[in-house]
Amino acid sequence: MRANSVAPGPTRSGKVKGIMEEAAEQPGQATPLARMASTAEIAEVVLFLTSDRSGYVTGATLAADGRRTAV
Repeated sequence: MRANSVAPGPTRSGKVKGIMEEAAEQPGQATPLARMASTAEIAEVVLFLTSDRSGYVTGATLAADGRRTAV
């Protein structure tokens, strides 16, 4: 059995835009990539972890956060 997790950073979604309106992009400016992730980008990380390509990865938390935790 493998147990992994994803730690997403600021993510652009319809719900976020609906709540925050014009301020919705501000959290992404704090990342080294200076933007928010799309939901598709986070989904790609989840897809990787659920695929056979990550067969030797276990007990890991993958940060999909625009390099916030790497600096």
